[in-house]
Amino acid sequence: MTLVILFISTFLFCCQPKQTTKDVITGAAQVDHYIPLLEGKSVALVANQTSLVHQVHLVDTLLSRGINISKVFAPEHGFRGEADAGASIDNTIDTKTGLPIFSLYGKNKKPSKEFLEDVDIVVFDIQDVGARFYTYISTLHYVMEACAENSIPVLVLDRPNPNAHYVDGPILDTAFKSFVGMHPIPIVHGMTMAEYAQMINGEYWLKDSVKCELYWQGMKNYDHQKSYNLPIKPSPNLPNSQSIALYPTLCLFEGTDMSVGRGTSKQFQVIGSPKLDSCFYAFTPISGQGAKYPKHENKDCCGWDLRDIEVQNKVDLEYLIESYRQYEEMDERFFNSFFDKLAGSSQLRIQIESGWTSDQIKETWKDGLDAFKKKRQLYLIYP
Repeated sequence: MTLVILFISTFLFCCQPKQTTKDVITGAAQVDHYIPLLEGKSVALVANQTSLVHQVHLVDTLLSRGINISKVFAPEHGFRGEADAGASIDNTIDTKTGLPIFSLYGKNKKPSKEFLEDVDIVVFDIQDVGARFYTYISTLHYVMEACAENSIPVLVLDRPNPNAHYVDGPILDTAFKSFVGMHPIPIVHGMTMAEYAQMINGEYWLKDSVKCELYWQGMKNYDHQKSYNLPIKPSPNLPNSQSIALYPTLCLFEGTDMSVGRGTSKQFQVIGSPKLDSCFYAFTPISGQGAKYPKHENKDCCGWDLRDIEVQNKVDLEYLIESYRQYEEMDERFFNSFFDKLAGSSQLRIQIESGWTSDQIKETWKDGLDAFKKKRQLYLIYP
């Protein structure tokens, strides 16, 4: 079994006081600390449009330092981050560098042995938003698994989690495992990518309980309570900090008949449907970049505008419960088959259908969350 190796930069996290006034320095930006791991090796990158070093893409940064990059693996939304959610991504060539780009979304979510034959190390640098159903942590799992099976180390360049300041939601039942939820964690896990990678290894979640040879480059001036505004959209339909904060709550609506604003400029900041009669706000989804076929396309949707609300540190079920109530009164179908995958089990849907209140539902999460928080503590890098 391959030993887990943690690459710790000269910055010692455990011995530094909390710094709340200095800017966060991402793992990727500390090139001098991790470049010795890459020199003289054939390097594959798992990257997208968020993989920036001082506004320069990591690919270009490493090439300028003489690093031999053999290929790039791209997650959901593609290398440039422009594809729709769920859209198939084809293998292609990067027009700027001529590097081959292999998709890790669609049929081949896991790098094949053939794709890894000439690779000495894989560098993973993607901005996450800290929700179980955001598929970049599933990509991380499959990359680590493929590398473990082929004796290739993985280096994670860590970035802030904008939803790291709380933990909430139901724990996933592994009987409902899918690409939008692979591990028994809550909807909001409160971990950075490097911390999460350690948990994947430490909990033996990879196939056949293999372990990945794991290195990570941590951040400076970061802690889990620090507010962080992402400098670039992590995906086409998360355009700003408000949408990212609302995402753990509103993504559950993707498993319903309701629109979350795809096809508007207010994605994951509004919710509505042509079938609702209580209208605090109206919007009309139209086809466009990042939403080629939006739900309720060209129909006036009635619902709520959440752009200016103060987002609480929790998964808020009130809008979901109220929307279901209105659909039930109209004898309209509210949930679709995707909801249970997003929720991580059938329990939440059954509770809502049975008339449970938000407080009653959240009480059933408590034991699972307490156990997860204890487990999570083992893998945290930052205070």
